Amino acid sequence: MPSNPLYSLEQNESYAIITWNEANLTQTNTEELELVIRNLFKKEFANMILNIDSVTEIDGFGVSCIRKGTKICTNEMGIFAVVTKNEEIQDRLDLAKIEDFTLLNTVKEAVDAIYLNDLENDFQDSDDEEQEFDGGFSENESDDY
Repeated sequence: MPSNPLYSLEQNESYAIITWNEANLTQTNTEELELVIRNLFKKEFANMILNIDSVTEIDGFGVSCIRKGTKICTNEMGIFAVVTKNEEIQDRLDLAKIEDFTLLNTVKEAVDAIYLNDLENDFQDSDDEEQEFDGGFSENESDDY
């Protein structure tokens, strides 16, 4: 993948990390971020980390882009985690009231959240399988012959 001055991208089998290198995430560059998110989704990444630690300005377009990333990932039982220590950016994102939004201080916390989410999904899957295996009989029905 060619290098891009706006961001760097790191991928492994569980998640992708997008590190935004610009000081702003605004109308002038959010189209590029949306394209990266869509391409990762096409590669079946349900877990993405957006590191915006270097961002000092975010507008409605940036917030909207984060909202879309969050929706894409949560629809696939994944997480779109946003990482920043900038309190003004955190406040701006909190005010946006994005559903199922994950905002953390470090990439390590985001990675931990992804692994925890994957474990919870695995537990949920095994619970669903046990209920299906149960056959749906109540205890009293088998004695009615």
